[in-house]
Amino acid sequence: MGDKKAVEKAAEKAAALPSAPLSADVLDRLFTTVLARKGADPETSYTAKLYSRGTAKIAQKVGEEAVEAILEAVRGDKAALAAESADLLYHLLVLWADLGLDPAEVWSKLAQREGTSGIDEKKSRKA
Repeated sequence: MGDKKAVEKAAEKAAALPSAPLSADVLDRLFTTVLARKGADPETSYTAKLYSRGTAKIAQKVGEEAVEAILEAVRGDKAALAAESADLLYHLLVLWADLGLDPAEVWSKLAQREGTSGIDEKKSRKA
């Protein structure tokens, strides 16, 4: 679980440095790292270990991390929610990489929806 712990440590370190320039670019950098780990040794890389277990296991981990984030939100623990959210995003990036989904496709969908009512956007998907 080394990579997961590294993600948590990086998130905690970034949170401790409020003056650090943070942006969503960190997701693109992390995705690059996740892609690079595809060929790594599962014995030394948590990301490679996830890939070796297959898409279903990666998807299961995304679900587990989502539940953990929800539980921390309900508890009202912002620090724990930040850590669990980092875990969730990391595992989601691994799932995307496993399936060949470029984050740019997701960012494009978000950009298309920006400024649109969520209710209207959902209705448009049913049509």
